Amino acid sequence: MVWFLSPSLVLAGGYEKTPEGRDFAREMAERYGFEEQRVTGLLAKAERRDAILDAISRPAEKTLEWYEYRRIFMREERIEQGVDFLGQHREAFERAESEYGVPASVIAAIIGVETWYGTYKGKHRVLDALATLAFDYPPRSRFFRSELAQYLLMTREQGFDPLELTGSYAGAMGYGQFISSSYRHYAIDFDGDGMADIFANPVDAIGSVANYFRAHHWQAGNPVAEQIDASLPESSPLLTGGLKPELTVADYQQAGIVPNTDVSAGDQARAIRLTGEEDPELWLTYHNFYVITRYNHSHLYAMAVHQLAGALEKRAEQAEKNDKVAGSS
Repeated sequence: MVWFLSPSLVLAGGYEKTPEGRDFAREMAERYGFEEQRVTGLLAKAERRDAILDAISRPAEKTLEWYEYRRIFMREERIEQGVDFLGQHREAFERAESEYGVPASVIAAIIGVETWYGTYKGKHRVLDALATLAFDYPPRSRFFRSELAQYLLMTREQGFDPLELTGSYAGAMGYGQFISSSYRHYAIDFDGDGMADIFANPVDAIGSVANYFRAHHWQAGNPVAEQIDASLPESSPLLTGGLKPELTVADYQQAGIVPNTDVSAGDQARAIRLTGEEDPELWLTYHNFYVITRYNHSHLYAMAVHQLAGALEKRAEQAEKNDKVAGSS
């Protein structure tokens, strides 16, 4: 799709001067009780960022094959640091898993994939990112205008300065990279200090990710996905297009796709075909895999989280065994 930008917007932000910007400021005043001049002043300070428009036009989930995407997240350093992160915040992870039913390894993998356990939380000023996308990116301007409104509400509720917060090119924030609406709905005060802070507080971030997954109906104790020793052609009707499972385990069993995991014939399932380093990989994914795609609408993303979580579990178990051996010697 091709879109055209107003010359005045190409040269500078100037969003407070546009009809869309004026409408936005008026709506924030009428609907949410903001001072219209305050919103206008913030829009005047928002800067258009071409780098943001470039980044959103080529997300890795849509430009890389699975084996390339996997290399980014299944690095030895990311696994080792994930085990350290689990150890450093063991109490918070154990409590989150107990209260929300989401495995500690999955929570850690989300944070590991999103920000390398809080190391890289994004360098773009959130106000600039959301304003650029709200007013200079027509394909999704409606969505990002809503997120800009949610951002101003969130900063007012949390007492944050809207001019100071930084995040991703799409305005995602903190350890878990919550967009503004997710922050308002799912971020929680998990350590009891009176503030839901996922920017600097890893405990709140851990609880918030777990809360997000429970709200999206994570099924405790149920499988996520498994690789199947079989193949399907790309044209197979068993390879459905949407992220949400439309078939059942029984449908795949009838076609000779037999799970090794303890699942029921009536459970929802979706087969996906991934491009491996040498040969295609066939995976059978279940409800919890779909839940991971609610965090990021990509089966490559969900598979990266699933595999990183598995690697963290194995490495943590091995480290615990080594500690026991060392303690008994």
